[in-house]
Amino acid sequence: MIKRMVQHGNSSALIIDKPIMELLNIDPETPLEIATDGQNIIISPVGDPKRMDRLEKALGKINKKHESTLKKLAK
Repeated sequence: MIKRMVQHGNSSALIIDKPIMELLNIDPETPLEIATDGQNIIISPVGDPKRMDRLEKALGKINKKHESTLKKLAK
């Protein structure tokens, strides 16, 4: 599928067709992350913020508990 950007005020916008939105299980209210690998634009739905918060807290505990071991492994 080839798409063209459209003007939206002083910016440009990319229209995402409904079948693609349904395939990705997203709607106009879904937060999207935009990234690049230097050649491509990567647009991904943002995961559950509560889940990410729990993951970050768990990683913090692991890093604190095993800080010296992790530093040794990094060397």
